[in-house]
Amino acid sequence: MNKNFTPAHISVKTLFPAAISGWEMFLLDQGRSPNTVKAFLSDVRLLTQFLPPDQEIGSVTTDDLNRFFEWMEKSRGIPCSPKTLSRRITSVKSFFRWLHQHGALSIDPAEKVLQRSAISPLPQVLTDDEYEAVLLAADRHRRSKKPDARPYTLTALLLTTAIKKSECLGIHVNHIELDGKSGPYLFVRYASPANRYKERKIELSDDWVPAYNEYIAQYQPIDQAFPWSPRRLEYLLEDIGKEAGLTKHLSFDMCRWTCALRDYQNGIEPDVIRQKLGVSKIQWRELFIKLKQLNGEK
Repeated sequence: MNKNFTPAHISVKTLFPAAISGWEMFLLDQGRSPNTVKAFLSDVRLLTQFLPPDQEIGSVTTDDLNRFFEWMEKSRGIPCSPKTLSRRITSVKSFFRWLHQHGALSIDPAEKVLQRSAISPLPQVLTDDEYEAVLLAADRHRRSKKPDARPYTLTALLLTTAIKKSECLGIHVNHIELDGKSGPYLFVRYASPANRYKERKIELSDDWVPAYNEYIAQYQPIDQAFPWSPRRLEYLLEDIGKEAGLTKHLSFDMCRWTCALRDYQNGIEPDVIRQKLGVSKIQWRELFIKLKQLNGEK
């Protein structure tokens, strides 16, 4: 199926069930995961509980949608957290944007619906002293009687690239280039076409390369660079945190936020940090607010 395909029978007079079915076909064709598609469809189908059953998609107005979200938040009788409301607004906006972009609607009624961000609690980060203690604890494993470069290779990579756990697990040995013209780099890649926009090149520290070479010699990974379960790598980080004397729980997420904050404090342009994190400009709005708060800014 063509990825820009909209079923010909969808028009301004189409009822919601048929339009939603067409959107489902489109999302699956785009390579979205079944869970993502299920969540999107569940959110948009709530419209059919609020609007008249015979309402055509072309007759829906911005006022209708604003009343729908107010009903969902205050009058439906089922709790709707700020985070859930934010996600449902995003789903409805995506649905109507698709109808508009592919010609079924001449005007997008959801375009002027205000997106509400559910700001979650601030993440924990490492202080400068904790940062150094973590790297020292990891590095000690390289210099023990039975040298093990894995703790340092993993921890230093996370603290300098800000990659997520799923991205770390997706690294193949051929995604790491040690002899690039401008220095070593990591190429973050995605299997799903829907995530291709997140692919990016991230510079690696020259200081990290010797540890990585030691790690390769010791473990000889063939394909996946870190061929262990997510839980095993989480335990490894937890152990390093304990050895460093942390009272905090060292995690992938803590490493990611620590890296982003240190980059910001070192004067790196916010949009460069956004690209390094692999997030969209919409996602970056909330992340940047948190980053400034972590830096003590109001």
